[in-house]
This record gives sequence, structure tokens and C-alpha cells, in this order.
Amino acid sequence: MAVASVIACCSLVIMALMAAAATAGSVPAVYVFGDSLADVGNNNHLLTLLKADFSHNGMDYAGGKATGRFSNGKNSADFLADKLGLATSPPYLALSSSSNANYVNGVSFASGGAGVSNATNKNQCITFDKQIEYYSGVYSSLARSLGQAQAATHLARSIFAITIGSNDIIHYAKANNAATPSQQQQYVDALIQSLSGQLQSLYNLGARKVLFLGTGPVGCTPSLREMSSAKVCSAVANAMAVQYNKAAEGVLSGMAAKYTDLHYALFDSSAALLRYIDRPAEYGFVEAKAACCGLGDMNAKIACTPLSSYCANRSDHVFWDFYHPTEATAQKLTATAFDGSAPFIFPINVRQLSAI
Repeated sequence: MAVASVIACCSLVIMALMAAAATAGSVPAVYVFGDSLADVGNNNHLLTLLKADFSHNGMDYAGGKATGRFSNGKNSADFLADKLGLATSPPYLALSSSSNANYVNGVSFASGGAGVSNATNKNQCITFDKQIEYYSGVYSSLARSLGQAQAATHLARSIFAITIGSNDIIHYAKANNAATPSQQQQYVDALIQSLSGQLQSLYNLGARKVLFLGTGPVGCTPSLREMSSAKVCSAVANAMAVQYNKAAEGVLSGMAAKYTDLHYALFDSSAALLRYIDRPAEYGFVEAKAACCGLGDMNAKIACTPLSSYCANRSDHVFWDFYHPTEATAQKLTATAFDGSAPFIFPINVRQLSAI
């Protein structure tokens, strides 16, 4: 009986290890597109005001130094890679200057300030269209180095992670706080029209597993709260985030119906993050309104800089600065996207997407 128990136990361990290896091995790389929520250093290489390569950013990252991430530590791109058993995809602008750049292990095009619209933070970031243009070059490079068929197979197994739309909505809401629901919808419709073409371009360039991280409740960021005399969330921005996420899901489901080899997981960042904001203690947070690092009322008047004050315990704050989540928040959100279920991640989660 003892021998049988040992054999059974060993078999279970081996099966578990094989399952874990299969899950990690099924995704050879992550190709990341988006904004500051996923930027791992691209903006370090730009002449822009939208940078995070200075303290107190990165104070909880390995080595305690700023890396260009708009966070006190890791961001969602890092935690996604961790969950998949991969190294974080490096910034494209750091790789592209090399004569022997290796794109097989993934690359990040995400740039702080980017939006669906090219007009959002114009000349201050790598626009989403430009990110796709850069990726087109990477696609050609992979086709040359691996061969067309092998490159197509490699990309079909890879995950294309996209987080875009927050900056568009923030800019619109700040400039149009009295916008009517029909005006809000009109702007969202324009974004979705552009997004549809952008996602189609990525499909044409080999994307078959898409993780779309929807826009969060940006009206509840410290910056937009601070604009209200009552320090409440911007109803306009939050409503637009919900509209945008719903419309993006419509685009992806339509594409999946048209292309049977396309699979996607959409993370409703708005619904997921609102849980932490509405019931912080339930999720291990103490402060869900003010930023940890910044200056002025709610630390939301000025961004996190070397001159800013910062909280002692970053893990109990939902927001790191006036726009971005703390490492703790990003980790919790990524865990929900990876292993959660509807209504937060659907029609499948990231673990299921990676196993296809």
C-alpha cells in the first residue's frame, strides 16, 4: 500500500509538472501593444514629457531604480509574463537599435500616452498605429529568420496583449465634462471604428490569440477625482469606459465569428478595478482615492517626481500616481485576468487562451 501510495503521489506530481510545462510552453512569446499601463521602457527612448525613468518610480522594482514603468514596481505586462513563465517582453526601441535584434521571444511596443486615436498625446508617444507599423517590420524580420510558415506558427501560438483607450477617454472627459450621452457615444464610436481597423491589421499580420485589456474606470483616477469639488469619480469618463469596453467586445466577437482561427479574451478592467475602489478593505487596500506618490490635493495635482511625497506602504494603495495603479493593484488585476471568469474576463480567461 505504501509503495502504491508513493507511486500515485509521484504520478500526480509528474502530471502537475507536465500540465504546468504545457501551459507555459504553449505560448512562446508575448507581443505587447498599448499605453503606460504596459510600457516597460519605450518612452525612455523618446523626446517626450511622458516619462517615468526617474524616482520615485520603480522604488519597489528589483534594484529599486526607475525603469520607465509608470509604477512603483512591476506592471501588468510583467505579471502576465510571470504567469506564462516567460521573461517580460523588452521595449521595441531598446531592441531595434541592435543589428542582431531577437524578436522571437516577444517585444513590447507599448508607449506611455498612446491612444487609439493618433491625435491623443500627438508627438509625445508611439501611437497605436505606429506601434502596429513597427510590428509589421518585426513580422517581416521573423518571416526572414524563421521562414514564412514557421513564423506564422510561432505568432499563432503567441499572445498579443493590448491595452489601449484610457488616454483617449481621459482627454475627452477632461475637455468635455458636460458631454451628453449621445456625444459620448459618438466619440466612442469613432474610437471603435479606428480600433476595428487596427485589430484587423494585427490579424493580417499573424495575431491569433488576442488578450484585450479593456479601459478601467478612469473617472476614478486621482487626477479626474481631483477635478470634482466633492472629489467623486467622473461619471462621463466612467460611462465612456463601459461603452468602449462593450463595443470592443463586439468587434472581437465579430472577428472571431468571421475568422475561426482567432481566439480572444477580453478583460473588463472597469468592472474588475471598481471592486477595489468601492470595497477596498475587502481586497486588502486602505486607500482607493488618493495617489500614493505626487503633490497637491490627493497627491493628484502633480505627477510622481523626485520632489513628490510618497506613501510608506505602497501595497495598501490602489493608485500609485494620479493615473496609474500600484504594483499590488496590477498584480491582483492580472491574476483575475489569468484565472478568473465572467463578468471580468470572457469568453475565456488567459490561462485557457494560452492553452489553445
